[in-house]
Amino acid sequence: MTTTETKSSRARGMVLAGARGLGLALVLLPGAVLCFTLSLVSIALIPIGIGLVTTPYVLSGVRAFADWRRMLAAEWAGVRIPSAYRPMPEGANPWARTFAMLRDPATWRDLRWLPVDMTAGFVTALLPAVLVLYPLEGFALAVGLWRVFPDEYWYGFVPISDQASALGAGVLAAVFLLLAHLYSTRLLHAHFALTRALLTPSQAELAERVRVLTETRRDAVDTSAAELRRIERDLHDGAQARLVAMGMDLGTIEMLLDKDPEQAKRLLAQARKSSVDALAELRDLVRGIHPPVLAERGLGDAVRALALRLPVATEVSVELPGRAEAPVESAAYFAVSEVLTNAVKHSGADRIWIDLHHGDGMLRATVTDNGKGGAVIGAGSGLAGVERRLGTFDGVLAVSSPAGGPTMVTMEIPCALS
Repeated sequence: MTTTETKSSRARGMVLAGARGLGLALVLLPGAVLCFTLSLVSIALIPIGIGLVTTPYVLSGVRAFADWRRMLAAEWAGVRIPSAYRPMPEGANPWARTFAMLRDPATWRDLRWLPVDMTAGFVTALLPAVLVLYPLEGFALAVGLWRVFPDEYWYGFVPISDQASALGAGVLAAVFLLLAHLYSTRLLHAHFALTRALLTPSQAELAERVRVLTETRRDAVDTSAAELRRIERDLHDGAQARLVAMGMDLGTIEMLLDKDPEQAKRLLAQARKSSVDALAELRDLVRGIHPPVLAERGLGDAVRALALRLPVATEVSVELPGRAEAPVESAAYFAVSEVLTNAVKHSGADRIWIDLHHGDGMLRATVTDNGKGGAVIGAGSGLAGVERRLGTFDGVLAVSSPAGGPTMVTMEIPCALS
């Protein structure tokens, strides 16, 4: 790139930084003030109940405002600001959503960022625009605009009273323009660097994240080991025992074919039955590992097939425009299966609804029953196992189950569909 092209590029960058800074300043100040004020008022109204309804919407607006700034930081300055919000299950009651958002460290990080954004953030966004636009006034004064202003008009620190002082204002404007040429882009970058410093998760949060991932990985390993032991036990006690017995029967049949054909026929019928039973047990075992319908036709049809085997009337609604990765589909399938098993065994429900859909990068499965309610996520419960299974994929589990019902269990796993 030639020197002329470099200067032209820097001039364009200077003007663009000034325009972007001005637009950003005009939006961020009222936006930050509005978000901060509404957040404080809504949180203050939680004790009287109003805040329980309004807080999730207000905080969602704050998150949208922060995410918009993350997008601008990446597009305008190449500054990457990670978003570390915990996923919020849809369908949870207002109380659960409110306190889940308030327990999220990212929420309080956003609220700490807003006052800084409306002060230091506003100044650092406005400075590039000032450096670019303010020299225009100085040049205008130098060419004669000073005559239309009253006495004692100041441009920066220069008092304008005659043409000589107006030319001094022009010189000062040239200095401002030089500063704009050198620093306007850097100042805009500094604005987004300040935003990144306030919105980036702390080391403590990252350490907590690593701890959670370590625990979920350990749970996944333990679950896999337990599953392997179950498969070995089922093979040894079931299909293998039947196949050994069938082999012994066939040996006996071979010896009785000439001596006692009738007895050989009876043993042959018994061996045939043993082979059918062994085949059925192997099919059940394979279905427990990874159902063929899940591999061949996907999660929606696999859950429909699962619902057909339930002793309770079940409705299934599926809106999945594609398929997730096989491990995610398997985790979602067995999570739904476990929740359905709990509902059939413990809820006393006579009707169950299953909803599967994908949106906002989340695979969501909701199981609702009209039973007696009272389901909780506790140590030793089936739902705790489901939560651990989902945690391996950064998934979450939410349960709404007041006494008397109904019970709604919502599961979410972040994923993309192909």
